[in-house]
Amino acid sequence: MQSSNSNTVTEIFLLGFHNLQSFRICFFLLLLLIYCLTICGNLLIILVVSYSRSLHSPMYFFLTQLSITDILLSTTIVPLMLHVVLDDGSFVSVIGCLIQFYCFIASESLECLLLTVMSYDRYQAICCPLHYSSVMDLTFCLKSVLFCWFMSFVSVLNFSVTMSYLWFCGPNTIDHFFCDFDPLLDLSCSDTFFIKLEDILLGIPFVVFPFIVIVVSYVYIILTILKIPSVTGRQKTFSTCSSHLAVVSLYYGSIISNYLFPNTENAKKILSLLYTVVTPLLNPIIYSLSNRDIRQAFIKLKRKMFPVH
Repeated sequence: MQSSNSNTVTEIFLLGFHNLQSFRICFFLLLLLIYCLTICGNLLIILVVSYSRSLHSPMYFFLTQLSITDILLSTTIVPLMLHVVLDDGSFVSVIGCLIQFYCFIASESLECLLLTVMSYDRYQAICCPLHYSSVMDLTFCLKSVLFCWFMSFVSVLNFSVTMSYLWFCGPNTIDHFFCDFDPLLDLSCSDTFFIKLEDILLGIPFVVFPFIVIVVSYVYIILTILKIPSVTGRQKTFSTCSSHLAVVSLYYGSIISNYLFPNTENAKKILSLLYTVVTPLLNPIIYSLSNRDIRQAFIKLKRKMFPVH
């Protein structure tokens, strides 16, 4: 490894997880299983929604986009992490590290925006049901999704290009399982004031503003639900947004805990695992288990693909 501060780093060593010892193979197999289930689960959501005409609505259209994002996020992180775990650390080129960082940040930003659009969809459905069809039409849905993809990947590209101009002079070791923002900055001998400022500014449209919109949307949703006279009506209405609320709570809870509160390196790794590996797995499970329409559509699809004679 390069350790001299006068050298220019061309490769970065990811330490991964310390002291796995005899648990390394078990942890590797667990991560591999999670990755396979994540890909299959999200592909199944996309297939079921595409197949079933009853699910051709804005809410499920946005859900398929969320599944695509989860596949992208998991594929960005897990394959390299499997290599890191199996070899007890792994080298990756600086360019490769920056590409992974770009895909990771873009996927995270896209997920934040999609969750925001989904909360707005639930707000319109519950608080303004008479205007729902006219507001949440096909044109609006397509424009919203294209805007989310464009904003995420183009805005983050500029940020990542700025990162590439930093001088990485060593040491070249990152105590993490992927190329995250703070560990990368620790390797730089350049002035990082402006890149840190850009990171804060980037967080406003992709984290802070979406979070505020989601919170305000659910305040109005809860107030509307409380006005429903019957308990059954309240439960039925809340069930339409309970899956989204659970996903939002899990996703933002882990991100906020990781970036806003001081933690040890091991705690940060666990929190990072939560929103890069576990959340993409849980999203399709949460939606499939708590959504009766998806369960019924899945049963119909299974019967069509595997007819019982």
